[in-house]
Amino acid sequence: MQAAGLSIDVAKNIDISGVTNPVTAVLLNYRSYDTLLELGVLLLALLGVWSLGGVTDKKTNIVNPMLDFLTKFLVPIFILYAGYLLWVGGLAPGGAFQAGSVLGAAGVLLFLNGWQLNAKYSGFALRLVLVAGLLIFVLIGLSFTFFGNDFLEYPPALAGGLILLIEAAATLSIGISLAALFLGRDPSATENIEVNK
Repeated sequence: MQAAGLSIDVAKNIDISGVTNPVTAVLLNYRSYDTLLELGVLLLALLGVWSLGGVTDKKTNIVNPMLDFLTKFLVPIFILYAGYLLWVGGLAPGGAFQAGSVLGAAGVLLFLNGWQLNAKYSGFALRLVLVAGLLIFVLIGLSFTFFGNDFLEYPPALAGGLILLIEAAATLSIGISLAALFLGRDPSATENIEVNK
């Protein structure tokens, strides 16, 4: 005997979920606690990596024309594709984690090509973007508790727009977090730790 699962219930309630994609409905409406906690785990992972310190950047004067070309060519495409994945997430497979992963890949390419975050953006502004996904998710979830809803229970009429807002903030946070994890250190740290030889 095969278990029915929740696909029947999801299909029956898709109209009040705010999206037409059943996966997005489950991840950001019916079981949004899971997605909220995943954002928290990603942020904690980044804080854990940052707490370990880091290594000194080994600057090389070697120019890599192929990497330079690929960075200039692919990063704008990655950014556009991330925007597409974010937008299409309510209708078809895609969404914040996929779009954030593509943004993170763009960041990795930039870091590989020697790009560095401007000092004025590496402090408070960077931390604000990193926590924005989690913070907006929690604030939206809490805001409707004052109107009699449960935590993370969205009014059906507003659910679509709220889910898009949550996904947009989460996309930025995920993308920046993944790129920062690749970098392996806090970009605003004033001192870099030398690797033991």
